[in-house]
Amino acid sequence: MISSENLCMGCMHEIGDEKKCPYCGYHVETPQPAPYLPVRTVVGNRYLVGKVIDTNGEGATYIAWDLRDKKAVNIREFIPVSITTRVLPNLGLQVRLGSEAVYADLRRSFEELWGKLAKLSGLSALINVTDVVEDYSTSYAVYDHFDGISLRDFLLRSKTGYITWEKARQLLMPTLSTLGTLHTNGIIHRGISPTTLVIGEDGKIKITGFAIGEVRTVGSRLTPQIYDGYAAAEQYGFDVRQGPWTDIYAFTAVLYRTLIGSDPISAKERMANDRLMVPGKFAEALPAYVINGLINGLQILPQDRTKTVEQLRAELSASPAATAVGTNYGKAEPAPQIPNRPAAAPQTAGKPQKKEKSNAAVFLITLACVLLVGAVAITGALFALDKSGKINLKNPGQTTAEATTQAEQVQVPDFSVYNYDAIQANPVFNRNFKITADEVFNSEFPKGTIISQSVPADTSVPKGSSIVLTVSKGSEMITLPNVVGKSYEEAYQQLTGLGFEVERMDVSERGWYSEDEVIEMSLTENQEYDVGTTVTLKVYTEQATEEFTTGRNSYTGIYSTTASQSESTTLTPSTSAQEPISSVAPPESTAD
Repeated sequence: MISSENLCMGCMHEIGDEKKCPYCGYHVETPQPAPYLPVRTVVGNRYLVGKVIDTNGEGATYIAWDLRDKKAVNIREFIPVSITTRVLPNLGLQVRLGSEAVYADLRRSFEELWGKLAKLSGLSALINVTDVVEDYSTSYAVYDHFDGISLRDFLLRSKTGYITWEKARQLLMPTLSTLGTLHTNGIIHRGISPTTLVIGEDGKIKITGFAIGEVRTVGSRLTPQIYDGYAAAEQYGFDVRQGPWTDIYAFTAVLYRTLIGSDPISAKERMANDRLMVPGKFAEALPAYVINGLINGLQILPQDRTKTVEQLRAELSASPAATAVGTNYGKAEPAPQIPNRPAAAPQTAGKPQKKEKSNAAVFLITLACVLLVGAVAITGALFALDKSGKINLKNPGQTTAEATTQAEQVQVPDFSVYNYDAIQANPVFNRNFKITADEVFNSEFPKGTIISQSVPADTSVPKGSSIVLTVSKGSEMITLPNVVGKSYEEAYQQLTGLGFEVERMDVSERGWYSEDEVIEMSLTENQEYDVGTTVTLKVYTEQATEEFTTGRNSYTGIYSTTASQSESTTLTPSTSAQEPISSVAPPESTAD
């Protein structure tokens, strides 16, 4: 039986009394970097923690040993180091002051993500999640450990740095199917890359590197981890809605790297200057439908990109449906048809036949020229090569030079999928349109949301056309004044006039108050709130006093004249007590 005492904490192989592991080289005295769990910590009374094998802004992954099932596992710990610290010696996480709500929200997202993954165990290309536990004031996800090599390392070790389409299809298409299942279950990975796709000993890929969305987006509440070249444009802080199309971009970028041998240009860089190309030698060797799939999946703007796994799979399998809706790149178009000519007028008797032969010769020459021009056009559409012999992925039907000279008409995007700040920062939009905003308050749309646009989406307009966007300013904000000390009627009129909803709470408090006087507000004065926010006002009601006697002490009971005598009564020592009471606090003065 395997003893945990003899395990290497770097790979979970038995090494006996060895100090340095002969399998992975890990030394038993290697310290764990702070603030992560020390080696041999036990999580959930079951999992023996080994060395850290991966970290990012969300947390850390450890190799570990399942003490019950006697097998190696991986444990993912939720430990956002930007807002937490580890407290010794109990190892619990302490949230930094002011970040409690953020931490709770992010932790819920972590638990929801791994809970969904646990329900999907059994998918061929998915890690097998077995447990989600709580310990040390945070959450942990447990999944089976497996040995493998990342797709990046696999490609780097190949002779050419890339593989053929046939091999790539066999390797990656099962991964695409699993990705579709994840999307169906509401999981967007946002980190698909050659690093997070790992090839196991069985030669099959598994998707790893799962994390909550905040760590995959620039400008979020966590330190981001972005895989440049594979992250879509919407992950760079442009506040554009993310979805399955975000993973489509990443998967297509992985396919590009696998087939071409180089990382795609960063989407952030492509936003300003799109220079992504397919080198000529690959364009000639790859099936046209594969390049078509690359083109559609690597579009910078989400609305131009392939939206679903089903669409991408159809394009990469050259299905008739994909062929019908896809681009015509790589397909030989039929030769141009010669227009119908009017019937020749009857020849007048006596006209020389030489003229007729001359007309026939002109017709044949014209036909030959038209066919020649058509053949040249077809060749250009087929290869779409620029002077460098590369395919322009942005517009495969044009060379790079043509793309810059034939850009008089541009298509209006659907701006509603973007936040207005993202639109302002988008160089493509600013280059193609003159965009102005009409900002309005609207509680149904978050601030910055595009409510409508003056020119409908998918309309072709001249470059530089003006477009007016109706932009939500969010809910209208109003400042809460201090109404304490005013009569309820006066406070009610003032607050409802500003846009607040008002609730009244009658209370009986000790103090020198007037009947119907507001003595407390439920919200903080001079703070801004949404129109329609409810404010609860505590309003004083008339009180009466009655002397109660218990034992040797006399008390004065205060109660509301409108309340039943069965309600609770507050008792305070009476100043008319006949004997001094040293054990009871002196009464509060009611004098001015």
